[in-house]
Amino acid sequence: MSSHEIIDIPIRDDMIRLGQLLKLASLVDDGVEATELIKNGLVQVNGEIDERRGRQLHHGDTVTVNGETVRITAG
Repeated sequence: MSSHEIIDIPIRDDMIRLGQLLKLASLVDDGVEATELIKNGLVQVNGEIDERRGRQLHHGDTVTVNGETVRITAG
């Protein structure tokens, strides 16, 4: 995958939390890994570092980890 390619991740609800999205999008293996990446400032939400695992994400938000970017879409 190119570092500039954005993968759409459909969700059923209006909102998903950051930690949940990282697992859903297979950007991390588990919640512990998600917590560590977020805590260490390695996760960007809409282009800005966000250190809140419970951050609420909505349709159209993008999340970038390790050069991979995903975008939330309506499921």
